[in-house]
Amino acid sequence: MLDLLSGFVTELRRAGLPVSLTEHLDAAEAVKHIPLEDREALKYALAATLVKSSAHWRAFETAFEVYFAVRTGGPGAEGEGEGGGEEGAESEGEQAGQGGMQGQGRSWKGGGSGEGMTPEELAELLFKSLLSADAALMNAVARNAVDRYAGMEPGRPVGGTYYLYRTLRNLDLDAVLEKLMGQAQAGAAGGGLTELEERLAADEFKARIEKFRRAVETEIRRRLVEDRGAEALARSVRKPLPEDIDVMHATREELAMLHRTLQPLSRKLAVRLARKRRHGRKGPLDFRATMRRSLSTGGVPIEPRFRHPRPAKPEIFVIADISGSVASFARFTLHLVYAISSQFSKVRSFVFVDGIDEVTRFFEGVVDPAEAVARINLEADVIWVDGHSDYGHALGEFHRRWADQVNSRSSVMVLGDARNNYHASGSWVLEDLQARARHVYWLNPEPRDYWGSGDSIVGEYAAHCDDVVECRTLRQLEHFVGNLA
Repeated sequence: MLDLLSGFVTELRRAGLPVSLTEHLDAAEAVKHIPLEDREALKYALAATLVKSSAHWRAFETAFEVYFAVRTGGPGAEGEGEGGGEEGAESEGEQAGQGGMQGQGRSWKGGGSGEGMTPEELAELLFKSLLSADAALMNAVARNAVDRYAGMEPGRPVGGTYYLYRTLRNLDLDAVLEKLMGQAQAGAAGGGLTELEERLAADEFKARIEKFRRAVETEIRRRLVEDRGAEALARSVRKPLPEDIDVMHATREELAMLHRTLQPLSRKLAVRLARKRRHGRKGPLDFRATMRRSLSTGGVPIEPRFRHPRPAKPEIFVIADISGSVASFARFTLHLVYAISSQFSKVRSFVFVDGIDEVTRFFEGVVDPAEAVARINLEADVIWVDGHSDYGHALGEFHRRWADQVNSRSSVMVLGDARNNYHASGSWVLEDLQARARHVYWLNPEPRDYWGSGDSIVGEYAAHCDDVVECRTLRQLEHFVGNLA
């Protein structure tokens, strides 16, 4: 069990969860006080000691399902004694499934394959299990469906998502849902369901179908663990933490997760910046105060005195490309910068495609920066000719209209991939801004290996920036913004 726990903790660290040695020891101690056959108790005991953020729950759960998957086999089989209670429940479910199969006039083989059944009979049994909410029969049907439709082969380097897709595609759960709703309508008294009853029935049947889908996924994962081992499978199904998701390629679900992560991240960053400003490094040596202090030691300057620094809040100019896929990155950066705007003396925002517009006004008096970011997409005047990125023209317009307002207290942040559609670069603008401003930074959401390829001219701009940063994830953005003050 200790070896299994060590492997599990190692996988959590590889997934990005901050698990310390002390927390590892706490988890080992917690395991001593719970029944190992209770898999749910084991799961939540480990979560209580190893997970510190709700945003990390998905990665933890995925790793747990792999490392503590229910194993099958006789005495001495791998994983024996781990999750025994659930394995017993699976055995009871198989017996219930066997009874269901026999009710269909077919034999249920000892391995639970039910190969004698036709696809129509399996579909009918699935329908009955969902209609009656029979969990044991659902598990039995899930095992049989994986046997019949997944096409799993030992040693084949295919992910579980592929097997899950093949299985569910053949089961056609959408058609099953329609049949369930038809049955509910037919069985309703008074000529059918009311609108509210229909919605409630649909929600209930969808929940049962989701439970069945998880049963299929669990069965596939169990077989993959037995075939490849927990470590190899965990590597292939590892879920990225929200702060490690590539913003430019995030799915809709991942983007929603990133939005939920932004608010606690902004609070943490604001506290960090305030503390950094409050407890900054010591200022330069104060020679006069040091000599006065040395009088108590006979003129020997044993205890040097320093001037207290007075760090000023910087003024931020954000110039963001909002064209194409770069727009997602720009939205998150604008949202984060304004969420911590109290840590800067002023934040001014400009967005561009081939034209440029100041959008600072959209953030004035707004509690949630996300509202302002949504308005920017609809109301900002950023099109000059054809709506394709033209960094040279946009930067030239910024210089003509606002460059005289950039001064030695200002830090300029340019957000974009520097893919300029082969237009003039306008790099002279950054050269002039660097001479005027405190700092000029460029945040590029593309992988560093792509810089300079095709129409990317980030190299021309980099010559006039204090730093060019690869910034594809919230973790990288957090690190950069945390060093701004």
